[in-house]
Amino acid sequence: MRRLIVLSFVAVAALGAAPANAETLTVASRSVADEKAVFATVESVSVVPARGRIGGIIVQLNVREGDPVTSGQAIAAIGDEKLALQMKALDAQIGALQAQSDQAQTDFTRIEGLVDRGILPRVKLDEARTALNVAENGLRARTAERAVIQQQLSEGQVLAPAGGRVLKKLVAVGSVVLPGDPIAMIAQQDFKLRLRVPERHARFLKAGDRIRVDGAEFGDHASKSGVIDLVYPQIEDGRVIADATVEGLGEYFVGDRLRVWISGGTRTAFVIPSSYVTTRFGIDYVHIRQGDQTIDVPIQRGRDLPSPDLPNGLEILSGLRVGDQLVQP
Repeated sequence: MRRLIVLSFVAVAALGAAPANAETLTVASRSVADEKAVFATVESVSVVPARGRIGGIIVQLNVREGDPVTSGQAIAAIGDEKLALQMKALDAQIGALQAQSDQAQTDFTRIEGLVDRGILPRVKLDEARTALNVAENGLRARTAERAVIQQQLSEGQVLAPAGGRVLKKLVAVGSVVLPGDPIAMIAQQDFKLRLRVPERHARFLKAGDRIRVDGAEFGDHASKSGVIDLVYPQIEDGRVIADATVEGLGEYFVGDRLRVWISGGTRTAFVIPSSYVTTRFGIDYVHIRQGDQTIDVPIQRGRDLPSPDLPNGLEILSGLRVGDQLVQP
């Protein structure tokens, strides 16, 4: 009786003989995920500071907020005039020690020849060898000290600890920094969605569940899907925190809010292939076999529910009942 009343208000209703070989589908209810909309924010897996290894003055800053960086990229340079002065002093000392070493080598060679001819005693050769060793060791010590200063100068380059995006720069050119001071904050490139789910849905949430993000959130019509990686065991402000991985989040601002659909349990629904639905004048119809006849019944479509066994699945909210024989248009 309900269906006859509905059909009486339909302007277009078709009656015809059903072909004997027409493909039919028996309507049956199935269990589907009851999706709930929650908000999630785009967050980095970790935010790490790029720190200066020496103290001094910022003489160069190569990045600003929002710039992408790669691991090991030089983002700033720290200058220290004391290191340059120490380098010049060591260069002068190395030059003097090099001259002493050359003189000691010359004296050792000359004394060695005189000792071989018996002109000088062997004790003079030992003294010359000792003087040569002292000069060479002193030269090596000053050269090692210069290498230390050179390494400190090279450490004035502030390197990005990881690839990602600069969230905030904490200094400006001319700022005085100490060893270990943070220069910039960098968010690693592996962005995740951090969901905050009401605690009443916590019992339905677990790692490995699929989530869906509306395509409108990404500026297109195609929805994106992801997987929940981790559900945190602590409830904060009546909400459960979970992290999910969704492809294509790298172009978003850190902290951007998105609407995400998660599974909030299961419910029964009618899901049929979308190819069984015909649209005329803005109204959706399905062809139902009744005996030898087929009638067009208006329906109210829901959202697409694709599944492995039904890639083009479409939820029907009203107009069908269990046992209806649908005919392929």
